[in-house]
Amino acid sequence: AESIGNARKMMMIILFLRQASLFAGLSTSLCSVAQLPTITEQSHAQVAYPFDEDFTIKCEARGNPQPTFNWTKDGKPFDLLSDPRIVPSNNSGTFVIQNRGIITNFQGKYRCFASNVLGTAMSEEIELIVPSVPKFPKEKIEPLDVEHGDSVILHCNPPKGIPPLHIYWMNIDLQHIPQDERVSMSLKGDLYFANVEENDSRSDYCCFAAFPRLRTIVQKMPMTLKVSRCSKISYLTFILFYFLANFIKERKPKLLIPPESAGSSSSVTVIKGGVLLLECIAEGLPTPHLSWVKVTGNLPKDEPETENFGKILKIDQVTAADEGTYQCTASNPMGRAKHEFHVHVEEPPRWIKEPEGGVYSVGANLVLLCEAIGSPEPTIQWKLNGMPIDSKSFAGKGDDTGTVFILPVLKCSAAHFTFSSADIAPLILTSDGENYATVVGYSAFLHCEIFASPAADIRCIEPLSTSRYELNKNGTLEIKETKKEDSGSYACWAANSVGKRAITANLDIRDATKLVVTPKNPRVLKSHSILLKCQSEYDSHLKHSFKLSWRKDGDELPVNSTEDGRIILDRDTLFISSVTLEDQGVYTCVASTSLDSVTAESQLIVLDVPDPPEDLQLSENQNRSVRLSWKAGANHNSPINESIIEFEENRWEPGRWQELTRTPGNDTTTLLSLAPYMNYQFRVLSVNAVGRSQPSKPSLRYATPPAAPDKNPENIRVEASEPNEMVMKWEPLKPVERNGPGLEYKVSWRQRGVEADWNEEMVKKHSLTLRNTPTFVPYEIKVQAVNNLGSGPEPNVTIGYSGEDVPDAAPSGVSVDIVNSTLVKVFWFGIPRDRVRGHLRGYKVSWWKTKSMLDGKRHHPEKHFLTFVGDRNYGMIPGLEPFSEFRLTVLAYNSKGDGPESSPVVFETPEGVPEQPRFLRILNFDKDSVTLSWGLPKKANGHLTGYILQYQIINETHEIGPLNDVSVTNRSTLSWRLSGLSSSTKYKFYVKACTVKGCGKPVTEEGLTMAQGTYAGIYDGISTQGWFIGLMCAIALLTLLLLTICFVRRNKGGKYSVKEKEDLHPDPEAQSIKDEIFGEYSDSDEKPLKGSLQSINGDIKATESADSLVDYGEGEHGMFNEDGSFIGAYSGSKEKGSVESTGSSTATFPLHA
Repeated sequence: AESIGNARKMMMIILFLRQASLFAGLSTSLCSVAQLPTITEQSHAQVAYPFDEDFTIKCEARGNPQPTFNWTKDGKPFDLLSDPRIVPSNNSGTFVIQNRGIITNFQGKYRCFASNVLGTAMSEEIELIVPSVPKFPKEKIEPLDVEHGDSVILHCNPPKGIPPLHIYWMNIDLQHIPQDERVSMSLKGDLYFANVEENDSRSDYCCFAAFPRLRTIVQKMPMTLKVSRCSKISYLTFILFYFLANFIKERKPKLLIPPESAGSSSSVTVIKGGVLLLECIAEGLPTPHLSWVKVTGNLPKDEPETENFGKILKIDQVTAADEGTYQCTASNPMGRAKHEFHVHVEEPPRWIKEPEGGVYSVGANLVLLCEAIGSPEPTIQWKLNGMPIDSKSFAGKGDDTGTVFILPVLKCSAAHFTFSSADIAPLILTSDGENYATVVGYSAFLHCEIFASPAADIRCIEPLSTSRYELNKNGTLEIKETKKEDSGSYACWAANSVGKRAITANLDIRDATKLVVTPKNPRVLKSHSILLKCQSEYDSHLKHSFKLSWRKDGDELPVNSTEDGRIILDRDTLFISSVTLEDQGVYTCVASTSLDSVTAESQLIVLDVPDPPEDLQLSENQNRSVRLSWKAGANHNSPINESIIEFEENRWEPGRWQELTRTPGNDTTTLLSLAPYMNYQFRVLSVNAVGRSQPSKPSLRYATPPAAPDKNPENIRVEASEPNEMVMKWEPLKPVERNGPGLEYKVSWRQRGVEADWNEEMVKKHSLTLRNTPTFVPYEIKVQAVNNLGSGPEPNVTIGYSGEDVPDAAPSGVSVDIVNSTLVKVFWFGIPRDRVRGHLRGYKVSWWKTKSMLDGKRHHPEKHFLTFVGDRNYGMIPGLEPFSEFRLTVLAYNSKGDGPESSPVVFETPEGVPEQPRFLRILNFDKDSVTLSWGLPKKANGHLTGYILQYQIINETHEIGPLNDVSVTNRSTLSWRLSGLSSSTKYKFYVKACTVKGCGKPVTEEGLTMAQGTYAGIYDGISTQGWFIGLMCAIALLTLLLLTICFVRRNKGGKYSVKEKEDLHPDPEAQSIKDEIFGEYSDSDEKPLKGSLQSINGDIKATESADSLVDYGEGEHGMFNEDGSFIGAYSGSKEKGSVESTGSSTATFPLHA
């Protein structure tokens, strides 16, 4: 009592029932209590296969005292010692039948009875089946002679055997007989021909029956089928009446299954949860097509599945919703036949309330419930100790339905139970000191299972008043929605006249487990991958019992990856690669501990292109339209945006599918606009956000009648290769535009302004050539489409010109304006329109150099030309050589070619500035002076007036000194000595040639003056050269020779980068020197200038030019603006043996040793 008082919470278990089950956990203290027999294990229906060694029939029971066993067979007592092949078991009802000899006499229905002094327990019925080996009877099967088109049934009639039974039709070589809509096997195994063909003739139709459970396959005798076109007419008669015979054989469908004798409807009963199979087989010619529809009742959730080429309707897992009327329809062009199946769904008996066995107090009233439901309503039968209850002698009473009985020990025929009575002190079957645990928010159940007879005297020590505490009738205390503060100890106490008992229980409250699955409800494209993550939190005390698992649509996913390796499950992650449509579903992460279990879901939605549309139907047939309807396929979680209707026609382009129109996604019907004289078939593609579906199966063909053309040819044009002909061409009509057979083109033409009447000619090709036409005169042309049904609309008139010829006149009034020394502007008067003799394309200006004004030397004419597109009267000629004489002509051209040239015009270009000198060398260095030598300019471009020599100090810090000028007025002077320079100082020198037009670009060189009493090198690091070492150890003559060699080597291209120095110290005057507008141009006949200075170690090669200005006119050759400015870039070819000038003589003009 003190320990109970110290407990944080105490209670008294109050029993509201006098009954408590003993069999769930009866302690050893009740071992002496008498118990009725109870069947604990038994066999069920069993097949005695001939290949098994023995057959065991089980019957195990418990009870106190130990029960004894008896058997009945087919309702009569069965002695286990009646046959030596029966081996019974000790203390058990189980026995074994040994498979020796004939055992067919053991077949029957057995029942086991377990009895003791308190009563008898009866087992369920156990059926033992002893099968015989199935065999086809030996029989002679007569050949079957039929005519082409008849219907035939080949019967199998398989022998009886243990199901399942599989039937196959094969030939003698064990090759399957091909089956299709015309030839198929029924559920009973017969082979049906809707109509026979000659190739059905064979003598080895064999029916095979397979019994997998018996490991047996048996074969029926082969059957012969002979098919003939007509056995009583001659071959000639057959040929003459072939089509008539076929017509006579054609007939509307007739149902063979169900047979016509069954009427137009029949009833079918199926068990709930079973498989519904409805079969329709029809004969007819052409071969009938089977279709199914549900006439009454709710439509199935999923579309029923059809098998055997649409002849069997199959529904798995039948439910009450599948009840109703189903109709099968067999149809062909000759008619249709129908049959209705009235399907009734029955449910086998199922227990709602089963009687429960137990131990009860003396004198107590007992209510036994035995309630079941089913369709039709089941009947209930009661038995006492295995014998039917006699209602007259039975002390108890039952209700009108027989489901309730009150009083002694009873037995319901399909629910077995026992009960008994005794005087017992209070027994607490639950162990003392039990530890219980649960998680926050869950209910806690503290058990205190008590049995007492008579009933215990109940007293409550400390009541628990909160509404979360509930005392159940079985003695269990339930604490709802537990909290942390509910942890502690609880007490249970009970007593009656025989004695009293008490126990305690301890309760711990843990933190609840939490789960989150990410991502939540992802949408994934088919063939992509998805990773699901299950994040969890759980109580640390439950770590060792914590487990994670995954389910898909309620089914457990295996821990190991799938066979193909796509699905990988790794504890808290689930990875699916190459997602398929079958992967779609609800994925559940399940976290369980010893105290709780929680789940988190994520629905995987797989996106894919739609399934192809189905069931294409044509209606509302018109000459130029038809309505196409279809059934959309599954959209795979992405709504269908639109449907694409394509067509194929086999008259013009068989096999080529083309898009006809598109419809919005929700539409499954559209009116198609069609062209005449086409044999169409259509197909539909569905489009969603993922992509296009596969095309549907093609519709039936639909032919439109012919009609006159709706349009005429387009793109009418005239082409001609000869002056006196005209070729009229046009784009032919497309096949879809022909509208009918016999397409031709009616070509009409007349000379504009000359002829009043039209000339006409019909042609089948898409061109017409006229000869002996005047040169380049306008014609009016019409082309009209014509077919066998009429002409197209009135055609439009097109203007075209007959063949062209080259112009026969030259431009006049040609004159030249000098713009500068390299650019002139040419003017001319265009030729008259009638002298062009075609479409004027433009003018060509040709020019050539005749002599140089500097030396008066004449040149071999090398023509250059520029093209000016269009009707214009001037052009700019760039790239001319200054101070030269030129001749120039102008001609007109058209598509046919060039006209005659104008008379040559002579003009001279003025002097220009010279090019830079060919080289600049530093010959002598001193401490305060230097001698410079330079070459003549590459091109003088006029009379030279002298040279400008410039120099300035430079250093390594990028600073330059002031520029000093020296004017050399004698044009023959090619060297100069500069004095007054600073010693040990680097200088940059410039030399440029001048004419009366100005000075050209300078040539540059850098050098270093010598220090006091020493010599300095010309370049940085000159002390490393070989001549410097020779200077220190050789005589003066050798020193001079070595210096000369050094200069020669430097001019051949040393290591010193003049270009970099120039970039570092730019020529201050170079910024003010501007090129002529179009650069230089040198003729290919130019020779070295008279009196030009030769190099110190070789001759300078004569310059050559391969210039052509053909790329710089307008049109295909070059372009000029209207104001004469040149568009593009023009540059002459480089001189052979020269390099583009960079301002340094050593880099631009290499010397040849």
